[in-house]
Amino acid sequence: MKLQVQTVHFDADSKLLDFVQAKFNKLDQFYDRITNGEVYLKLDKGESSKVQNKIVELKLYLPGDSIFIKESGTTFEEATDLVLNAAKTTVKKYKEKLKDKTAPKAAELIVEEEEEEF
Repeated sequence: MKLQVQTVHFDADSKLLDFVQAKFNKLDQFYDRITNGEVYLKLDKGESSKVQNKIVELKLYLPGDSIFIKESGTTFEEATDLVLNAAKTTVKKYKEKLKDKTAPKAAELIVEEEEEEF
């Protein structure tokens, strides 16, 4: 999977970019047809406190569909873990949905077998 990491209004060090890349490469274990993805690392413009929340947005491109997930945390690592957990569940649900659409239903198989016998 190709993954583009973009930072918005700040420069990230290579350690953070490598961390994000390594985490999201694990998504290939759950569904190998993810074509590419985009990760946006942002600082929250919220309250005027000195500590800003960090926002991680993930957009995954799947054949015929896309998934968007947005989470925030006190650090980029925390927000990345939250997005990764949400992405795992979403990708698993997407994969199950595809299986349900393509698999023939048991009732249809029984009806077809009975028709062939006559």
